[in-house]
Amino acid sequence: MSLPIWTRAALSSEFQSFAGTCWRLVEAQHRVSTLKLSDTLADQALLEGLIEATKPMIPPECQHLDFLLATPFRYGADYPRGSRFRRAGRTPGVFYAAERPETAVAEMAFYRLLFFAESPETPWPSDAADYTAFSAEVLTARALDLTVLPLAQDEAIWSDLQAYEGCQDLADAARAEGCEAIRYRSVRDPKAGANLALLTCSTFARPAPVERQSWRIRLSASGVQALCEFPRQALEFPHSAFAADPRIGALRWERAR
Repeated sequence: MSLPIWTRAALSSEFQSFAGTCWRLVEAQHRVSTLKLSDTLADQALLEGLIEATKPMIPPECQHLDFLLATPFRYGADYPRGSRFRRAGRTPGVFYAAERPETAVAEMAFYRLLFFAESPETPWPSDAADYTAFSAEVLTARALDLTVLPLAQDEAIWSDLQAYEGCQDLADAARAEGCEAIRYRSVRDPKAGANLALLTCSTFARPAPVERQSWRIRLSASGVQALCEFPRQALEFPHSAFAADPRIGALRWERAR
């Protein structure tokens, strides 16, 4: 089927169940950064509360969730740039994650490199950056899987490296029919792992992350290296890892630190 044939009714007939975990990376300073600005934990809690009050509100249906799970569903401010399943503007939130932490790391590595590709005069960071990978349990009976037939027939649309309009059209139609999650192949992971786009916070089977990992990611002229403390593992992404995307293919690797 070509994209126009994927009507709301056609999509609803492809809904299936999904149960499993998904992984997402965030900067490890997401809470600790305010500690150095306060003298006590009570002061830090007050500061965190003041910062929280300035952010877009969390929808009522997500307010029981840990902030790591709820944050992508905040609304009240424009989404600055469209992503694969979310349009720019004041649009519903999407929780992007991967089925394996290695895929989540590859996604983060790509987007960190993309920043430097779009900022050619910015020097490489002087040290590795710390990230927390966390997993969440997902359970839904209304998921779409773009990696299997018949939806996989339009793989070229779902996996375009830069054009997201087809995926956004799909997400709009899927939401209208009550779709809660979309499973798709990562185009950033060299091993082509699977990603999840959660369209609603009701898909979380537990209100908080269930597992965490600590990662350090280093960017340099030689590529990207990622180390996990526990379980001990290492990943490396050379120049060729993301070069299929022309933005990374044109990246100037030699630059000052």
